[in-house]
Amino acid sequence: MAMDVSVIIPVKEEEENVSILAGEVSAAMSQAAYSWECLWVDDGSTDNTVPELNKICRNSPHHRFISLDRNYGQSAAMAAGFRNALGRIFVTLDGDGQNDPKDIPLLVNHLLNQKADMVNGWRKNRADTLVRKISSRIGNGFRNKLTGDHVRDVGCSIRAFHREGVENITVFKGMHRFLPTLARISGFSNILEIPVNHRPRERGVTKYGISNRLWVGLGDTLAVRWMQTRLVFPKIKNPQNGEMK
Repeated sequence: MAMDVSVIIPVKEEEENVSILAGEVSAAMSQAAYSWECLWVDDGSTDNTVPELNKICRNSPHHRFISLDRNYGQSAAMAAGFRNALGRIFVTLDGDGQNDPKDIPLLVNHLLNQKADMVNGWRKNRADTLVRKISSRIGNGFRNKLTGDHVRDVGCSIRAFHREGVENITVFKGMHRFLPTLARISGFSNILEIPVNHRPRERGVTKYGISNRLWVGLGDTLAVRWMQTRLVFPKIKNPQNGEMK
């Protein structure tokens, strides 16, 4: 079934958050003038996340979920969401409740009104510790320096984009932190940013810290820099009508 917008939410061990977040997504989309779904991707949770998702999906036809057979990481879960979502437009957000679903319509409207390929949120008033804010700023600066990109807040997961922008994207661990740059590599260069709300984590435990991001982030950035110089996406010219595909 064709769908206008797919909200894709990867989750792992978020039993305390999914029901509340599902209600917020439904409320935010209740006045939408387009068809929508919310696709949850369970990334190998071992708590009660899956039973909670079952309850959500039984109670609302807008919500459905898929479960991965084990934990693969946020990027792989997100990529699985891309493959299984029905929408022409994708919106991604974290499952920890820090992204505000009220921003979803704003992102979608900006994407359509500005005829953009992707609209990224940037956390204007970030509700995190000083250490996380500083490390994020350093990480953003390092990634932008090496890739030549100018993404203000690449760590912000809430964004809207057309599905074709990620159809040929290279999937690797850490991919979700480089989506704007990877979209540019694929030829989708009209990428905009707007401020979004950011909230403190009130339930559950964060899966990320400086120690498990620093060196991995360095390696990922070098890999993306290599992709920028080596990956190609040739278009086929139809000799009958001259159109490019």
